[in-house]
Amino acid sequence: MGKLTVGALRAVLVVVLAGTGFVQAGMVWALVTGSDPEDGSLPLAPLRVLTILGMLSGQVAVVCVWRLVSMVRRGTVFSHAAFRYVDIVIGAIVAAALVWFAVTALNAPGQRDDPGVTVIMGGIGLAILGVALIVLVLRMLLAQAVARDVEAAQMQAELDGVI
Repeated sequence: MGKLTVGALRAVLVVVLAGTGFVQAGMVWALVTGSDPEDGSLPLAPLRVLTILGMLSGQVAVVCVWRLVSMVRRGTVFSHAAFRYVDIVIGAIVAAALVWFAVTALNAPGQRDDPGVTVIMGGIGLAILGVALIVLVLRMLLAQAVARDVEAAQMQAELDGVI
């Protein structure tokens, strides 16, 4: 990975962390102070809590990606330590999907006249789970690469012993 690519990715990650942190702070402020009274159309307090949790799962994934990028820069990404971060990213994506399904369930009673919105929201939740499956496949590829790296190191050690 080039320095420009790593720098650009880290800049994006910082912006995402700062933006979600700002929104979370606003949500917590609204929950604590009750400054935005509900008009009864949607249950705002549960939606705010779910928004905070959804953003937290995104932040966890961002921190793990940052750690993985650091491992790439050091050349240590093909190790068993990387699996921990990839597993956490998968868990964070699944958590985000579960939060989305909860938002869909909260929103569904208001969509009785137009259930298509609920169906679309459910489809988005399935798409989020699909991203988790894609990352799981990438984890399997990482496992194969780590196994090959270990095998290559063993073969190199045997070759060095022969020479």
